[in-house]
Amino acid sequence: MQHLVHAPVAHWAAQKPEAIALQSEAGQWSFARLHAAVLERSAALIAARAPAMLLLEARHTLLERIAEFLAIIHSGRCAAVADGDWPAAVHQRIQGWLPSAPSELSAATPECAFYTGFTSGSTGLPKGFMRNHASWTESFEVCLKDFGPVAAQATLAPGRISHSLFLFGVMQALWFGQTAVLQEKFSAPRCLSWLARGAAPCLVAVPSQLLLMLQWAQHRKLAPIAQVELIMISGARWMRAQTPALKALFPRARIVEFYGASEASFVAWMDADENAPPQAVGRPFSNVDIEIRDAQQVLPPGRNGLIFMRSPMLFMDYVGPADGTAALRDGEWLSVRDMGHLDAQGRLCLAGRESRMLVTQGKNLFPEELENLLAQHPAIAQASVHGLPDALRGMQLHVVIQWHDFENTDPAPGREQLARWLGLRLEAYKLPRHWWSCEAWPLTASGKTDHGQLARSLRNASGHEAQGAQQARHACPALVLLA
Repeated sequence: MQHLVHAPVAHWAAQKPEAIALQSEAGQWSFARLHAAVLERSAALIAARAPAMLLLEARHTLLERIAEFLAIIHSGRCAAVADGDWPAAVHQRIQGWLPSAPSELSAATPECAFYTGFTSGSTGLPKGFMRNHASWTESFEVCLKDFGPVAAQATLAPGRISHSLFLFGVMQALWFGQTAVLQEKFSAPRCLSWLARGAAPCLVAVPSQLLLMLQWAQHRKLAPIAQVELIMISGARWMRAQTPALKALFPRARIVEFYGASEASFVAWMDADENAPPQAVGRPFSNVDIEIRDAQQVLPPGRNGLIFMRSPMLFMDYVGPADGTAALRDGEWLSVRDMGHLDAQGRLCLAGRESRMLVTQGKNLFPEELENLLAQHPAIAQASVHGLPDALRGMQLHVVIQWHDFENTDPAPGREQLARWLGLRLEAYKLPRHWWSCEAWPLTASGKTDHGQLARSLRNASGHEAQGAQQARHACPALVLLA
């Protein structure tokens, strides 16, 4: 089979034309129907000499958008996938980044660009990243190699395809000739219903979606769902304290956490284990090499530094203006500016993002360490740690938490109880001095905590917000100081 992301559609349309390729609330398409739509739309793009990169809008149903995506890449062009939540000004700015000149392209090659995705842009404009066909076809194959045949089955990808994780889940199912099950809008009860009916043995999800499924299942006292065989979790750190509950709901499923990046695809993975060290994200995929560096020096196990990776799955380049968070390249090696170390067992352990590192009492602190630890508390669903200026300490630590929505008659713990719990597990300088709760927890389009929104709320609530920022305040969720 050619190393082109769209190539299997034609193959499976010839081999099993009536098999279902795409399914959602809007209906279902067979491989034959999908292939016919791709050929028709691709021919129209070629005849019109459409530009080399086209913005795939979010106006149509997901089934139509998948067909349009495949048609764009079949024609040899690159599909830039828009997010329906972009404000008009952002949409216009991104459209301006794309080429507008007519193109004579008529066929794709493994090394040509096929997809441009965009980060959520919670701290500014979304950042575009461009991938070639080979980087994704290598990802399909290593997923099969490392996870086994269980990965080559019908897959539920219940999120918008502007998030690369869900687009990847759809394309991987089609690559193996299986049904990709989609959701026009995420619904925990509908996901659980489809999974219980056996619509898809594989599930690709972000942690926030799985928490909502667990909450729904517990509230409705749902029976265990034995039809699920593989759950792949990415997009944000999984709250490992919830792993036993997830295993109880899906008793036959292999639950895999994997760490990756928009610019790097797969990096490391591990089977979900509630007893694993909080920082561990697993061993490298079989086609990935990892080095930990400090000023170009490779560090030994146990020492934190910038994580560099080498694999056939790396991105091509950014689309749009570069900024200070852009990935670092060194020949075949790439760093997305995450920091961490390799432990004695060869597992990659994340310390945190270089840009989020705080200095308090003269020492470096990664907010992610506290956030991961707090996520293990039985009453806490999410946590976000921030530093605000302090004349004495340089930074005072503030933490914002969201309580679990699970049925619980016990009162929520107070600030002193949480501080004692955390103090048994951390050095004194890492302990937050201010505790806040947030009910309307903000998420980015990719399902990650929107730390930028929470930081703005925190500055508002604590009086650190600059004057004249009234407009920004209206967009921020409310915080409550814990007693």
